Amino acid sequence: MKTIDATNKKIGRIAQEAAMVLMGKDSPQYTPNKVTTEGVHIINAMQSDISEKKKKEKEYKRFTGYPSGLRIRTLDDLIEKRGIEEVFKKAIMGMLPKNRLRAEMIKKLKITK
Repeated sequence: MKTIDATNKKIGRIAQEAAMVLMGKDSPQYTPNKVTTEGVHIINAMQSDISEKKKKEKEYKRFTGYPSGLRIRTLDDLIEKRGIEEVFKKAIMGMLPKNRLRAEMIKKLKITK
């Protein structure tokens, strides 16, 4: 399991590094149709570098499926309601392949505050 320290780093940089490990692109035996045995542990997630402007302006959109069902949350609201772990998880999931392997890859991710 690879450990990534998030202290004073941007969320996107950490997510990119974690996604590469989860996909297996950092190993010489990379195969796009297989899930690697390697996992990722992100530590000190609360000490990551997030600007105040990004906390207020970054929006996460979700559609419920009903008319006028668009739900918009800011980054600050998401951290308050779901925690910083959800922000990292959303960032990493966006960088993983959009297929059945993504669910298997995301199980190997562990985030601690």
